[in-house]
Amino acid sequence: MSSPDQTPVPAPTPAAKPSRRTLGVMLLLTVLGAVLVLTAAGRDWAQGRAGTLEVSVTGGKISELPGGLALVGLAAAVAVFAVRGVGRIAVGVLTLLAGLGAAATAAAGAGDTAALDGEAAGKLALAGSTATEVGHSGWPWVAVAGGVLLALAGLLTVRFGRGWPAMGSRYEAPTRTAPATTDTPADLWKALDRGEDPTAI
Repeated sequence: MSSPDQTPVPAPTPAAKPSRRTLGVMLLLTVLGAVLVLTAAGRDWAQGRAGTLEVSVTGGKISELPGGLALVGLAAAVAVFAVRGVGRIAVGVLTLLAGLGAAATAAAGAGDTAALDGEAAGKLALAGSTATEVGHSGWPWVAVAGGVLLALAGLLTVRFGRGWPAMGSRYEAPTRTAPATTDTPADLWKALDRGEDPTAI
């Protein structure tokens, strides 16, 4: 039985690591989203025929924006470790906009036929030729999903970025400490013993 004068000891609370968890989720969403967009951009989005020839165009030929914006999102994820405070909010907004832009441009390219018509004209060597029997794949929507994941990563950065761990101090530029004030010969010798230059300004 505890004595009356003993104060209750609070139970130790487990180390909360929501910031590290959200950082990990952000990185996962960024990498997964960028991989989906970049993979989809290299696949055929539209197929058709130019006379007797089959023609197709990849997402990258229809629009270079989804892939470019995915790379912006990846770069922003790396930049998170190099900035703090308001800088992280800016990085989060950039990632959010990159994700939304990638999703929007991929959705716009899902039904595009201009690039396929251009491919057909090139195959037939006839200006103004258009592709026939046009079909579209599901890859643009994979890119849309990747863009949405990038946008979610940006939202996480805006919401939780301030609490994420920063880059270690060993990566920061070293600061030069001012040499100790030396007034007497003894101080000069002590400064030399410490490896300092007493004559430095």
